[in-house]
Amino acid sequence: MATINRETIAPLHEKISVTVSPSDYNPGFESSLKKYAKSANIPGFRKGMVPAGVVKKMYGASVFTEEVLRSIENELMQYLQKENISYLGQPLPEDSNDPAGFNMNEPKDYTFTFEIGLRPAFSIPDLATAKTTLHLVETTHEMVEEEIDRISRRLGKMTEPEAVSNEEDVLNVSFQPVDAAGNAIEGSEKKDNSLLLKYFSANTQQQLMGKKKDESIVIQLSTAFEEKEREWIAGDLGLDKENADDLAKSYMLTITKIAFVEKRALNEEFFKEALPGKEITTEEAFRSEIKTQIEAYWKHQAQHLLEHELFHLLSEDTPMDFPEAFLKKWLLKGGEKEQTEEAVEKDFPAFLNQLRWTLVSNEIGTQHAIQVNREEIMDNMRQQLMGYFGSMNMGGNYDWLDSYVERMMSDKQQVESSYQRVFSSKVLAWAGSQAKPVEKKVTAAEFAELQGKHSH
Repeated sequence: MATINRETIAPLHEKISVTVSPSDYNPGFESSLKKYAKSANIPGFRKGMVPAGVVKKMYGASVFTEEVLRSIENELMQYLQKENISYLGQPLPEDSNDPAGFNMNEPKDYTFTFEIGLRPAFSIPDLATAKTTLHLVETTHEMVEEEIDRISRRLGKMTEPEAVSNEEDVLNVSFQPVDAAGNAIEGSEKKDNSLLLKYFSANTQQQLMGKKKDESIVIQLSTAFEEKEREWIAGDLGLDKENADDLAKSYMLTITKIAFVEKRALNEEFFKEALPGKEITTEEAFRSEIKTQIEAYWKHQAQHLLEHELFHLLSEDTPMDFPEAFLKKWLLKGGEKEQTEEAVEKDFPAFLNQLRWTLVSNEIGTQHAIQVNREEIMDNMRQQLMGYFGSMNMGGNYDWLDSYVERMMSDKQQVESSYQRVFSSKVLAWAGSQAKPVEKKVTAAEFAELQGKHSH
C-alpha cells in the first residue's frame, strides 16, 4: 500500500513524497503485459499467441516504468483530492526522481518527491465601499454637429474637382525627398498618402489652393503641418517626430488626385438612409436621435472604464501572499517552452497580477454561480471574426460565418480563449453592479486619456 509524507518547505510551499510498493504497481504491470501479448505482432508467432516470457523480455522494462510512474501519479492526485488541497499550477517533480532505477526483475518500494505551491487565502474586496469613479462625458452640441457632419459625408456623393478649392478637399499626394534646390535625392523613394486640405498649416493651404492634379510644391514638415498632424505624418514617412533634422527635411509634394465629398442635405430621404427603421421625418427628431445615440455611447464607455478600474483594483490591490520561490521554479521548469531565469524574473510581476486576477475572478464566479454556455462562446467567436473581417468588403454575405465558428469550436485553444473573454466580461459586469462610484464629469479628451491609463 502506498504511503505519502507531506512537509513544509516555506509558507504555501510544500513537499510531498509518494512511496509505492509492488502491490501498488504489479497488478497494472501484469495487466499491461497481457494486453501487449494479445496485440503484439512478432515474427514467428501468431497474433495473440506470443508467450508471456517473450513479451516481458521485449517490452517489460518500458511497461514496468510506465506502470510505476502511473501508480505514483495516481496516488499523488488521489491524495490531493482526498485532502482537498488547493494548489497552484501542477505538482513539480524533484530533479532527484530517477525512473532509471526501476527494475522489473527486483520489484521494491519506489519513492518520488514533488513540490507544490498552495493556493493563498484571500477575501474579495468590498466593492461597495471601494473608491471608484464613474466618468461621465456630457454630450455637447458640437458632438451632435460633428456626428451629423460625419454621417452626411459618409453617405455623400464623391466628386473630383479640377482644382483644390475647399479645406474639406481630399488630396492624394506623393512625398518625394528633395534637396535644398528642389531636386529629387538620388536613391530616395516616393511615399503616398491621402490627406484633407485642412490638415495642412494655413500657409501651406494657401499654396495648395488652385493647384491641379500632377502639380507640386516643396514643403518642410516643420512648417507644412501643425503639431498633431505633423506627428503622424512623420510616422508615416518613417521619421522621428522628436528629431528637428528629420522635420527640417524637404519634400516635393505632388497632387495625384483631388476629391471632394458633397454632404447630403438634411431631408427625410437622408434621415431614413442614415437611421433605417427609425421613421424619422424632421431635422429636429433626427438631431434628437443622434444625441440619444451619442449619450448611449458615452454611458457604455463610462461603464466600461469603471470595469477597467475594477479590474485593476481586483487584480492588483487584492492582498494575497504567494509561494514565489515555487512559482518561479514552476515557470522555469514546468512550462511547455524552456525559460531562462532572466525571462522569468522579468515577466514575474505581470504573471502574479494575472494569477491574482485568475484566482479572484474564479472565486467570484464560484460564489455567484457565473457560468458561460456554448452559445455565448460561439457569439464571442462571431464578434471576434466580425471585428477581424469588418474592415474588408465581404459584399454583405456572411453565410460562411456559422460554419467557420463551428470549426473553431473544435479547437480547444480557441474555445478556452473565448470562454475566458466571456467569463471575465461577466465577472467585471458583476463587479460593476456592486460598485458605488462617485460620478465625475470629464471632457471627451480627458476621458480618452483615462482610457489609455487603464488599457490592459
